[in-house]
Amino acid sequence: MATATVRQDGDTLAFGGALERTAVATLWPQVRNASARILDLRAVQSVDSAGLALLAELCERLGIVEVIGEPTGLAELRAAYRLDRTLAFGS
Repeated sequence: MATATVRQDGDTLAFGGALERTAVATLWPQVRNASARILDLRAVQSVDSAGLALLAELCERLGIVEVIGEPTGLAELRAAYRLDRTLAFGS
């Protein structure tokens, strides 16, 4: 499994690797004060529930308007938690 990474590219936070429980504690300090409108997940290999929680919290805090990419596990978790494409709770 690839180490999870994040980088700021203008108005985009680009993630890579596996967004899983072991990575969340390392990534959170890097992103909690970020400023972005887009999350780019195209280089993410997989997401578990802890990774989804990180992404959903960022979407809420930052007002993310677009999430690009569909890594393994994201669609299933979005459906299970009834989240829309921007990881906000659907109605």
